[in-house]
Amino acid sequence: MDSEPSSQNPTDMTAFVQNLLGQMIDELEQSVNDLKAEMGTTDIPVKKPDEAKPADSA
Repeated sequence: MDSEPSSQNPTDMTAFVQNLLGQMIDELEQSVNDLKAEMGTTDIPVKKPDEAKPADSA
């Protein structure tokens, strides 16, 4: 089945990469929140990149 890695479905790979990146983003956001709480700066507003330019409204 896995004789040729290049024979994988691109759609499956795209979904896998998007899922993996989503998990990494969640972990990074949690780390940032933990650091903010540790520093006592939880009241500083954070501007999210996805709020700056909506991608779904095209």
